[in-house]
Formats: sequence, structure tokens, C-alpha cells
Amino acid sequence: MIRDTSAQDKLVEVKPNRKRQLIFGAVGVLVLGLLVWLAPGIGRLFSASGSVSASRLSFATVERGPFVRDIAAEGKVVAAVSPTLYATSGGAVTLKVHAGDTVKKGQVLATIDSPELTNKLAQEQSNADAMQVDYMRAQVDARKQRSALQKAYDNAKIDLQTAQRDLARYQKAFARGAVPSMDVDRAKDTLDKASISLEHAHSDLGMDNASLNFDIQSKKLAHDRQLLLVADLKRQVDDLNVKSPVDGQVGQLFIAEKATVAKDAQLLSVVDLSALQVEMQVPESFARDLGIGMTGEISGNGHTWKGIVSAISPEVVNGQVAARLRFDGTTPKQLRQNQRLSVRVLLDKRDNVLTVQRGSFVDESGGSYAYLVHDGIATKTPIRVGASSIDKVEILEGLKEGDKIVISGTDSFKGAATVAISN
Repeated sequence: MIRDTSAQDKLVEVKPNRKRQLIFGAVGVLVLGLLVWLAPGIGRLFSASGSVSASRLSFATVERGPFVRDIAAEGKVVAAVSPTLYATSGGAVTLKVHAGDTVKKGQVLATIDSPELTNKLAQEQSNADAMQVDYMRAQVDARKQRSALQKAYDNAKIDLQTAQRDLARYQKAFARGAVPSMDVDRAKDTLDKASISLEHAHSDLGMDNASLNFDIQSKKLAHDRQLLLVADLKRQVDDLNVKSPVDGQVGQLFIAEKATVAKDAQLLSVVDLSALQVEMQVPESFARDLGIGMTGEISGNGHTWKGIVSAISPEVVNGQVAARLRFDGTTPKQLRQNQRLSVRVLLDKRDNVLTVQRGSFVDESGGSYAYLVHDGIATKTPIRVGASSIDKVEILEGLKEGDKIVISGTDSFKGAATVAISN
């Protein structure tokens, strides 16, 4: 018969381990406290519409401080005065200068050979000389006619005096009975005739004198008109010598030497180096805040100059607006046309302004909301933005100093009210 092992078994009494129980109890309490602390965050996590990695987002903190709005861009030197010279008449052109030559005001830059215009001037000058001769001949003829009329008037006057004396003599002789009454009547008729002749002579003298003056004036006006035509042609011939309108530098030559050109053809341009300006391209979003008269800074060649906005283009090209700044004071001598310079125009400067770094959230939301980040959850929060600068945006409502928001990458949120942000 096989014996069992019951006789070998012994009941062992296990004593409780107080230390282990305390450790397990502490761990349990810690886990329970951690669950209670994480419960709100876990609740928000489960309530979020989605989760986005923080590496795909950019964040910024709302700050309070100075706010400067300015426009910084690269500009190029352009000439405020750069006239282009044209041919005033057709003909062969002889250039007197080359591109880049320094010229003075009034210096001849090119000459145009126009035989047609030169011959026309000679013809009209000859006509003017002939008209002058006619005018002088009319003056001589007028003097002759005036002399003849004056002579006739003087003779009529003498005849009147003679008739008056004859009548007086016949009247005395008739009173004494020396002559008949017929002789007295004849003397009276002679006096009346002499009186009428004098009146006509006086009238002819006045009328013919006016007529002669009119004829002389007509000849004079015709001669003066011809002189004006000659003067205009002389001006045109003088303009065949193309002169520089300003002190400056020859810019571009549009024709070749000895080329035959038509009237109003482009010949060359002159750059006035004493009236240089700086042209810059301004983004359309900033151009609406830009105004003529605003101050700015122009930098280059290790120097900085003050500038003033002098012109703003009314046209938008490729999302940009062209603006020009003139130098506030004397134009620097070391600058050259098309030289590149840095330009900065101050639009606004204020202190104690609530701002945040500028990002794509302004364009994506139109500045109506932002995602406020708290405990790993981005919450869609209504805001109102003000002015914008190159790197900052003014916050008017919805955020306070120290708030953290998502400034770029919010397109992946798809407009959700809350989004979890994972590390």
C-alpha cells in the first residue's frame, strides 16, 4: 500500500507585510489624484474636433508695447526730370554727343539738316524784304499826294481871298458910279465859286489823307505779318540745332549717326542729375495708408538721407503700387540712375499698444477670430484687429496681454471650434 505525503505537509503562517501595504496604498492615492487632476484636460481632449501636431503650427504671445507701422522696401534711383528730345523737322541728324556725356543747358546735342525748311526761310525772308519796299513806297506816294492836296487847298484859299478883294473893290466903284452893277454881280459869283472850291479842297485833303493812312497801315500790317512768319521760320531753323534743356547727362540715343528721321521722331534723352528721386514698389495692402508728404529714410553707400513721399501711382500693377521719394534737402552727388537703395517710410508710431506677431491667421480669418491656446487645446476666439505693420498686428478686442495664439497653420483646423494640439 502506497503512503501519501500528508504527513510531510506543514501549515505555514504568513505574517502581514506592513511596508508593502503602505507602498501600494500611496501609489493608489497618487494615481487617483493624478486622474482627478487630468480629468478636465482629458475631457477637453475628448471634446476637441481633431488633433494637429504642434510642429505644423506657429505660435505667438500677445504683448503690450510700442507699435511702429512702416514700409521697408528696395528702391531705385530715377530722374525726376528726364526730358526726351524730338526732331522738330524731318532730315538727316548729326549727333554731337555720346550716351553718358555730361552736358550743360543750351548745349547743342544734335543738328538736323533740312534743306526744305532752310529754303522756305529764304523765300519768306525775300517776301518780307519786298513787302518792306512796298511799305516804304506807299509812304513816299502818300507824301506826294498829301503835298498835291495841300497845294490845291492853298490855291483855293488864295483864290477866295482874291475874290473877296475884287468884290470889295467893285462894290466901292459901283457906289461911286464907276462900274455897272453887272460887274458887282460877277464879282459875287466869283467869290461864291472860290468859296465852294476851298470847301472841296479842304474836304479832299481830309478824306484823301485818311485814305492814304489806311493804305500805309495796310502795307505795314502785311509787312509785320510777314516778319512774324519769318521769325517763326527762323525759330524752326534754330530748333534744327537740338539743345539740352537742362544741366545733366545724356541718357539714351534712339537713333544712329547720320540717320534720316521724320518730324517728331525720338532723338535722345537727357537726365537731370540734380533732381534725382527714389522709386519704390509698395504692396497694395499698405499703399492705401501711404500719403504724399510722409517722411522716410533712404539708405545706401553707407549713408542715410531723409526723404519725403512726392508721388504715388494711381495704378496697381501685379499687386503693387509705385511711389516716389524726393530727398529732403540737397540731392547727394554720389548717386547714379537706377542705383539700388533701401527705403523706409514711417506710417504710424504709438506706445502702449496691444500687439501680436503678424501671421497668416489675419488673412485666413479676415482678422475676425484667432485660436487661443490653453493646456494643449486651441479654442476659436472672436477678436478684432486694428492696424498692421510688417511684423505686427494691433489687437483691439478679444485677447489680453500674455495670451498665446496660433498665428499660422490654422488652415488645417478647418474652422473647428476647438482643436487638440499634440507634441
